[in-house]
Amino acid sequence: MTEADAQTEIGPEPPEMIRIYDTTLRDGEQAPGCTMTFEEKLEVARQLARLNVDIIEAGFPVASPGDWAAVHHIAREIGTADGPTISALAHANVDAIDRAATAIQPAAKKRIHVFISTSDIHIEHQLRSTREAVLEKARTMVRYAKSRCEDIEFSPMDATRSDAAYMHRVLAAAIEEGATTLNIPDTVGYATPEEYAAVINGIRRNVPGADRVIISSHCHDDLGMAVANSLAGVRAGVRQIEVTVNGIGERAGNASLEEVVMALHTRAQFFGQSTRINTQELARSSRLVSTIIGVPLPPNKAIVGANAFAHESGIHQDGVLKNRLTYEIMSAETVGLHGNALVLGKHSGRHALRNHIEQLGYQLSDDDFQQVFIRFKELCDRKKSVDDRDIEAVISDETQRIPEIYRLEHVQVTCGTGVTPVATVRVLCPDGEARTDTDYGTGPVDAVYRAINRVVQRPTELTEFAINAITEGLDAVAEVTVRLREQSPVESDAPESRAPQVYSGYGVNTDTIVAAAEAYVGALNKLAASRQERLKVEAAAYAAGYEPPLPVGR
Repeated sequence: MTEADAQTEIGPEPPEMIRIYDTTLRDGEQAPGCTMTFEEKLEVARQLARLNVDIIEAGFPVASPGDWAAVHHIAREIGTADGPTISALAHANVDAIDRAATAIQPAAKKRIHVFISTSDIHIEHQLRSTREAVLEKARTMVRYAKSRCEDIEFSPMDATRSDAAYMHRVLAAAIEEGATTLNIPDTVGYATPEEYAAVINGIRRNVPGADRVIISSHCHDDLGMAVANSLAGVRAGVRQIEVTVNGIGERAGNASLEEVVMALHTRAQFFGQSTRINTQELARSSRLVSTIIGVPLPPNKAIVGANAFAHESGIHQDGVLKNRLTYEIMSAETVGLHGNALVLGKHSGRHALRNHIEQLGYQLSDDDFQQVFIRFKELCDRKKSVDDRDIEAVISDETQRIPEIYRLEHVQVTCGTGVTPVATVRVLCPDGEARTDTDYGTGPVDAVYRAINRVVQRPTELTEFAINAITEGLDAVAEVTVRLREQSPVESDAPESRAPQVYSGYGVNTDTIVAAAEAYVGALNKLAASRQERLKVEAAAYAAGYEPPLPVGR
């Protein structure tokens, strides 16, 4: 790709809607420590539907019976006639395509996404194959996928490091066999915006039938250019963008959904394109995913970070007070960050709280609401003021809970200058017995975690610990997220599940130590429940039609 190629543009097509293809549940979940439970995947899928994404890539069904079951359930519940298209990823392999087809079968609108590598480095070292063999396999597998599903997306993996002429041959074959979308992945985040635009323009110029299909972008952020590359693709003719909420994904992540959408929304005249996204759901989508995977957002995260609409400089504050447009190119309300004024207090009743929660966009079951109401009252007794951020933190903490295999009943810490921190905890265990133990540590949190470990007797490694103040002031609610890695491999038939898994925990409390203890116990509960859930989900998958892998050599 030369500079001349990049500058030789065909020019964008007439204005039309850009399709948003969300792969949070597939590529996003592949990030280390971002694994979601079955119920968490469903909750994210429901929120993506509220966000009004066009396509949800619900998973990789061939990976395991659990993955198949999650995709199948999402297809049945979310894939309604007026809902998003439900897509499933598949290798260029008959078994993978079969599993994708059966998993998405209940959806009214369904898609199979077939991929195979086209770069020489992948063909030689990963596939251990040849260009001609890969070309023939791509042709054969797209044809087979077309026999199982009308809507077929094809991806030449590592497209931006592929020989252009060869990749064009593969793409032409995919179109001939019925592919309706060509997705062009910058798999390792290698391209620059100019280079990525040149790749798209080259496809539009040189691939027969390219004008009859949707061209899609799928950009990774290894060099920090995933969003810029995706938008350069739009200028060159891309009409579908593959994204994840908060930009999560393997390595440095994927193009961020909220950044792509708001760039198109804010610079509509420049791009001449728009999306169907309900932008007021962006902030809630971001918070939901952040809470579930246990990855706090950096304060300076574009669009949804805590500082995205904050102004500290006196000059900036003066300008915004006189006219918001002086230093804000979009409003906080546009992305769902509404005012945080105190509206409820300790004298507020159930009806007022439920009504306010519904205005925030949450629909809680009676049981969840009862738990939220109790926590709200406790919070009101501890804080002078309670605002929407506090309420949403409590909702997230309560509604994202997994079954309590272990329950923290008591935590007490002694610490201070010149004193060895000592913690005592009481934990209700699965056998119904409440066990108490004590240990010391380098700090109060370390002492608490050591004491909990003495009770539960599960070998783990703490890989991440983060504290965030939800609101301002000395009485701020503390939000703690932790990640644990189990020290022994998980037994599973799926190769992907044999490596030690990472589990996240989340705790919210005005007492930081209590929040830290709750987060740690939450992560332990996920760890303990993982095998139990996996066996249950796999049983459901087989009952719903999942078939075991065929013998090698089919």
